[in-house]
Amino acid sequence: MPVPMNDPGDGSVNMIHRREARSGRVSYSDPVVLHETSQRRITMVPFFVPRTGGNDLAIKLITHKKSPPPNDWMIVEEKSLSLDEPAARQLLHALRQHLAVAEERGNGSYVTIRVDEGTAHIGDHDPAAVAGALAKVLGQQEILQHLAKTELTDELMKAFRGAIRLSEMRSAVAQLRQHLDASETSEGVYQDWCERHSWAFGNAYVMRDEVREISPGDKIDLLLPTVISGFRDIVELKRPDVRVLNYDEPHRNHYFSAEVSRAVGQVHRYLDVLHEVAANGLRDHPEIVAYHPRAIIIIGRSSEWTREQLATLHGLNRRLSGVTVMTYDQLLAQGERLIEMLGAKPAAGDEAPSAELETWGSDDDIPF
Repeated sequence: MPVPMNDPGDGSVNMIHRREARSGRVSYSDPVVLHETSQRRITMVPFFVPRTGGNDLAIKLITHKKSPPPNDWMIVEEKSLSLDEPAARQLLHALRQHLAVAEERGNGSYVTIRVDEGTAHIGDHDPAAVAGALAKVLGQQEILQHLAKTELTDELMKAFRGAIRLSEMRSAVAQLRQHLDASETSEGVYQDWCERHSWAFGNAYVMRDEVREISPGDKIDLLLPTVISGFRDIVELKRPDVRVLNYDEPHRNHYFSAEVSRAVGQVHRYLDVLHEVAANGLRDHPEIVAYHPRAIIIIGRSSEWTREQLATLHGLNRRLSGVTVMTYDQLLAQGERLIEMLGAKPAAGDEAPSAELETWGSDDDIPF
């Protein structure tokens, strides 16, 4: 029976189908593609080996290379590797530790913390568990002696807070990317994300306001106070699956789609209302003041746009007064840039190593 399983990498839910191999000695599940280029693919095939009282998990890493049609992919057996359960668990343990180190910028010595479900990654585990594990590490005499000599208390606190903040931001950006990659179109999903992560709109803003209704019948998506003045600006969210730009063939130019034009008209009304009712403080919320507010519209996608389309949106925005139109891909890129500015390091895209691999298992156990 298929078993639903929560994927710890991106939060999605996968179905794992376990079936008997042709040999009848083991079971297997669908291959997982670990690496793929135009000429090479590396897959992992999970095997379930019966043992007294249960099953062991073994894995086989299989290299495929491109061949002429109709058989596009063929197995390269001399570059395949089999791992029994202890080796597979050791590989998982090593990956968890070294992925945590890979997120750091510089060389040096790093301490990894063991918690209930693997190596600690602040933001991914229960705070009490991480704090308890950290307390154990700081309880080691040699570490305390080092801290006492170098007086790192304030620096450590700043580092811990910074690491927690960066981890939260990285998780948020990964979640937004997941929504977009999954073609999620619900405005409510993005409304919730933006409410929880308003920092993604730039360091000119501080935390959002809870208030959304600026007048009877006028309910906006987000109110953001600016850092310098505290005056409020507006964020309006639309669906990511709508068109942003159309192309006028006779005049050879792009122009805003009807959906964007409607959104501009909508926020134009909101800006007028907000300026009128909150110039001296919003009724029942005198701390919310708006003076010549601006608006940001988040709508559509631009990941596959040409340079001309990106330049057109930039030009149209420059000619709008008080309104900026952004796509969800641009919001994602802005969040990634903020993380980079705060010290996060992007993941490397290195080619998989081409070292010779050992073989394990028979052809009967390979499910293809």
